[in-house]
Amino acid sequence: MTSSIIPSGVLESIRRALEEDIGPGDITTSLLIPDEDISRAQFIAKDTFILAGIPFAREVFRILSPAVEWMSFFDDGDKIRKGDVIAEISGTTSVILTGERVSLNILQRLSGIATLTNRYVERIQGLKARIADTRKTVPGMRFMEKYAVRKGGGYNHRFGLFDGILIKNNHLAAVGSISEAVKRAKQAHHLARIEVEVENLHDLIQAVESGADIVMLDNMSVSDMSKAVQIAQGKVLLEASGGINLDNVREIASTGVDIISVGALTHSASAVDISMQLVK
Repeated sequence: MTSSIIPSGVLESIRRALEEDIGPGDITTSLLIPDEDISRAQFIAKDTFILAGIPFAREVFRILSPAVEWMSFFDDGDKIRKGDVIAEISGTTSVILTGERVSLNILQRLSGIATLTNRYVERIQGLKARIADTRKTVPGMRFMEKYAVRKGGGYNHRFGLFDGILIKNNHLAAVGSISEAVKRAKQAHHLARIEVEVENLHDLIQAVESGADIVMLDNMSVSDMSKAVQIAQGKVLLEASGGINLDNVREIASTGVDIISVGALTHSASAVDISMQLVK
């Protein structure tokens, strides 16, 4: 992914992150480092993890100075081991030092998301269910965080409110019933699949009979999920959501659900340990 295909909103998020960090200027670097000084620096793994975020970390330096050269030794989605040199940059020392923290923040966070996603994917290996993310993302980072989920082997749920119909409990409280909500959703001319969130088997039956395409089983027990699969008989896709963790995800996948959405992929992933070292 090059800067020419990174969405403008993402580029703006990176610029804002730089503005937040630099403010009126990097006073330490400006006092210590001559403008003409040139250096090389390496991004070194201090952990074992799945890499994600190279295009965005590289873009930090491109925004500061197009003259900075970046060489990657691994691709996003690769497994990185402790001690690996992930990438090397060369250029003006002041630019390298000024962009260090924002670039590392992006790379560490996105790699953490990819790594956690990959752990979930590995836990359900051999079963049909897919691991998907949610909209529980850091404001301004959604595109990057969902990119990281894909690099970890997961799938993206809705990117936002604009690209999928998901009728949740508060929609149902406002409308009055599942059947009426689905009916209204179907009246509009669109190609989006209609998903309904349910909390019990009775509501599942209503959603199926109303013509929903996907039914989200919210915080259901494993036993009820198994019953839901039998009731649905493949007429709708079933998505498990709520209370899912690494300890129970395989048991949930074994019920036969099609999708398992995990908010923790983006809201609870720990950043991995990466350092940038000047090597001159």
